Amino acid sequence: MKNWLRNLIGGAGKGPNNPSARVENSTTQHAAPQLLRKLGNYELGEKLGTGAMGYVYIARDLVNDREVAIKTMVLTGNFDTEQMADIKSRFFREAEIAERMDHPNIVSVYDMGEEDEVAYITMEVIKGKDLEAHSKPGHLLPYSKVLDIMACAADALGYAHEQDVVHRDIKPGNIMYDPDTGIVKVMDFGISRITTEAKTKLGVVFGTPYYMSPEQLRGLKIGGASDLFSLGTTMYQLLSGKLPFEGNSTIEVMSRIAKEAPVDILKLCPDLPPGVGKVINRSLEKEIENRFHSGQEMAAAIRQCIT
Repeated sequence: MKNWLRNLIGGAGKGPNNPSARVENSTTQHAAPQLLRKLGNYELGEKLGTGAMGYVYIARDLVNDREVAIKTMVLTGNFDTEQMADIKSRFFREAEIAERMDHPNIVSVYDMGEEDEVAYITMEVIKGKDLEAHSKPGHLLPYSKVLDIMACAADALGYAHEQDVVHRDIKPGNIMYDPDTGIVKVMDFGISRITTEAKTKLGVVFGTPYYMSPEQLRGLKIGGASDLFSLGTTMYQLLSGKLPFEGNSTIEVMSRIAKEAPVDILKLCPDLPPGVGKVINRSLEKEIENRFHSGQEMAAAIRQCIT
């Protein structure tokens, strides 16, 4: 199936996530996936959520007899043929990149396919939930647990950057955590970006840039340092319940990210180890060369705060 698919990549189209993953709302009408009960070798089960251009399901892999998560993308709708061909090409390309990555803290992608004008990718099922619920005051995790999770996420990003893969969308909703096992998984490497970019071209604005790096906001080419800036923002929020850069408008948020230093995390959370402030401040440096040089370096600095 994969060889057949790769021959299709770049051609015109015909005519999301895992069970606990956060999905974005969309005004797109999805007609095909919700009526399907089978895609390729996968028997669809419960619909878990709505993604930018399709649905997210729990499914049964009939060949390998295992439970998987399957994320779909409808290849019809509010796009012309050229736009859809580009979206489809990038969807499979990004899925192939994710499929090649092998790290204990990155969600594993198993397969990809296309059937009845629906593209899909399948991935491992992760127990637990994303960290969005733990980013608000009154629902924060103990700081030692947050530091452990952030170190694992930094390790995952360091590995991805060594493979020349930049996530571009690090935030609490894209980091999974299972409190029963302590397993941490970073998900959605590049997949959500594809549909977001396409929708933005149609004038639909997705979210706000709270987690973006200064260079990402300026539309510059970004590398691993941008992900580490986003991880620093995520770490700040998970520890304090506040974002380091806030505002009443997107423009105000962008201006503060570009020009202002955040309130020292130790002023908000005086019980934190002093080293935590240094880690966050370095990750949120405006200039790339002043940030951590790798995810592994950031992970090591975080773990020094735990001991």
